[in-house]
Amino acid sequence: MRILSALLIISILSACSSAKKTQQARVNEAYDARTEAQRNQPSRPSTPRANDGQRTATATPTDSRPATTQAPAPVKTNDAPAIGTGPAMSTKGGEWVVTSIKGKFLAIDTSNVRVYMDLTAKTPTGDAILNPADFVEHFLIAYVMYPDYNNRERLGYGTVPLTTQNVGHDGDHLTLTFDIKRPKGATNAVLLTEITETNSGTKARNDLSLRFTAPKLSDRFTLFNKSNKQPQLRNYVNVGDTVVIRDVSGTSKTLFGVRYRHDFEAASSPMNTSPRSGAKSLTIDSTLSITTNQPFVLPQEGLYYFVEDTTDAAGIGLVVADKRFPKLTRPAKLIKPVLYMSTSSEIGELNQAQDTKKAFDRYWLSMMSGNEDVARKTLKAYFDRVEEANRLFTTYKEGWKTDKGMIYIVLGAPDRVQRNREREVWVYNRRANVSEVNFTFTKKPNQFVEDHYELVRYIEYQPIWYPIVEAWRTGAIRE
Repeated sequence: MRILSALLIISILSACSSAKKTQQARVNEAYDARTEAQRNQPSRPSTPRANDGQRTATATPTDSRPATTQAPAPVKTNDAPAIGTGPAMSTKGGEWVVTSIKGKFLAIDTSNVRVYMDLTAKTPTGDAILNPADFVEHFLIAYVMYPDYNNRERLGYGTVPLTTQNVGHDGDHLTLTFDIKRPKGATNAVLLTEITETNSGTKARNDLSLRFTAPKLSDRFTLFNKSNKQPQLRNYVNVGDTVVIRDVSGTSKTLFGVRYRHDFEAASSPMNTSPRSGAKSLTIDSTLSITTNQPFVLPQEGLYYFVEDTTDAAGIGLVVADKRFPKLTRPAKLIKPVLYMSTSSEIGELNQAQDTKKAFDRYWLSMMSGNEDVARKTLKAYFDRVEEANRLFTTYKEGWKTDKGMIYIVLGAPDRVQRNREREVWVYNRRANVSEVNFTFTKKPNQFVEDHYELVRYIEYQPIWYPIVEAWRTGAIRE
């Protein structure tokens, strides 16, 4: 799994305004123009502001400003060891390797929780591992529980016996299920799971916050597939799908739901440091009620929100998207994610075109100087990342619109991730001409989802962001 526009022209360029503009300056101006246009669009509507999400852990960063090519500034942490890797796990060739982990827990009772994990892994030849027996043969799993991300006192530890009974296969990934007993006196814990390849010793880690008192609806209930056996560790379904919201015990309970029909806007530039406008309320389009542990169908696209009581402050949010999602196939939808690599005039032309498909094809060919082969490969690479962003980062809106989705689409999966309870830092240090750059996402309260993060924006991203966008626009990035 391949896990894994600005406000001002860089001030130094103003001193050279009388000289012939460099290519970089022209790129800067174009990017500034589209960012200014984006900034002047209507303010972002949401109930509590919402954002993005995903996994993994480490010590608390005390400084996460972006590094630049001239003066790299690595993320500073305290002296505690990291307790995780990140959305991009090990991708070594020539060995059995876990490439991603995503986890969730559900309360069984006040003393036990059940942990569910979705795993992707590869064989030495690079093929996906889809046979549970192959995974059982080549991997071992151990876990440790800590009181908090910054507290290394062990609350408990152990191993997870792997069998074809607790390792399964669901679509394009493997599943793992195991139970964890509540440590004496603990109400919360951080569960660090470590998966080790038996021959090479290569490790992949995942962190998961556990709440043994299960105060939230989402601690007890979650979305399951129609077979009613495996949780769907995602925040979206396709329109017309038969789904189930259930708990470990299969309890029947009435949940109240509302549907919001709203087209949320895409993430703004990483350099857009303008203050965010105040949150706006969403208008309820329709209401419904469902019974847990009973299949139901959501026939219309939109953002759905389920609660036990209409006065609850948090519930279960669910995006219902078209049947091809996380892929985008309709021209009217394909034109939207190119915002991150386009000028405002280009976006305007695409939005106003009478024949969207022809305008979309013309857009890609014009950027690639008419080279159809380069245009085709670049388009595929870009929308492969859009699809992956939708799959990984969809929250209350499509993944490509989130802050994490934007960074993932343009830069790809991070080389390293650092995470604590309040923030997640993506570190890129294997890009041409960049010593190291960090993107910090802070976790924000949100009623729809738990993995709601917002990017900390800095002007200093300009000299890093522009060349990468220009590489997309010239077809230099094709994978």
